[in-house]
Amino acid sequence: MVCETDGDVPVTFPVIDISLLSSENELQKLSSVLSSCGCFQAMGHGISVECLDKVREVAQQFFALPAEEKQKYSRAPNEAEGYGSDLVISEDQVQDCCRRLHLRVFPEDQRRMNLWPENPADLSKTLNEYALKIRSVINDLSKAMARSLELEENSLLNQFGDRPALEARFNFYPPCSRPEVFGAKPHLDRSGITVILQDKEVEGLQVLVHGRWHTVPVIPHALVVNLGGLMQVMTNGMFKSPLHRVLTNASKLRMSVAVFDEPEAEKEIGPVNNLVNHMRPRLYRSIRNFTAFNYECFQKGKNSLEELRIP
Repeated sequence: MVCETDGDVPVTFPVIDISLLSSENELQKLSSVLSSCGCFQAMGHGISVECLDKVREVAQQFFALPAEEKQKYSRAPNEAEGYGSDLVISEDQVQDCCRRLHLRVFPEDQRRMNLWPENPADLSKTLNEYALKIRSVINDLSKAMARSLELEENSLLNQFGDRPALEARFNFYPPCSRPEVFGAKPHLDRSGITVILQDKEVEGLQVLVHGRWHTVPVIPHALVVNLGGLMQVMTNGMFKSPLHRVLTNASKLRMSVAVFDEPEAEKEIGPVNNLVNHMRPRLYRSIRNFTAFNYECFQKGKNSLEELRIP
């Protein structure tokens, strides 16, 4: 799949059929992509076109509601969950041109149902079914990634604990004619794996690879898989978590749905022991609550992975 870079040089953005990861060839392709850019388009994921389109439909219906209806689910100050825009950290902050609905889906007993919209009526059911399917995709990918590194297949999953979190974020990017404003500023994800359902028509997501920004092209029924910072830590730098951003569009609105996996809150995450040896020393210190640490670094203009790197 051809995409454009910030230098307008056509490149090929990786596409992987994850239904074929039992084959050595596709597994090696996965390993090569994740060790170089950390992001790819997933085909063969087993989620029906009807399901993907339904997720987009309920998202569009929610964002089309009157402002006063959406504000019933507004996030509290200094909290991520709920509906709203950027957290305001400073008076001179340039906010992203984006409205978001952020919900924790799993574990189920941690859902804050007062923030789950009752309109559209089938949003909750649709999100629950979609999240179950995405969790299965993430688990299968985590096992395949472990195998590609010659690890026991649950080595990466086990670090997240028995009750890992899964969070969903519906992103709505209205048209914006200010080129200095992003839909989302350059950042690293806090997850192990992020799975993104893109807009069916409008591009905007870009990934930084070898110092150049690459636009992720639209493949309507593919899923974009992006590694979060925790995966780079766990694999001791063998797999990469890329910086990425979202550009605005002057005339068209854009929507996406991102799902993130996260470990249990107090789980300490560090490089897998079998990936540390005299040939490849430990690169990162272990950390609890990477979510908060990553956000703190982002606000200070720092790279969380560089801050975790052992001198």
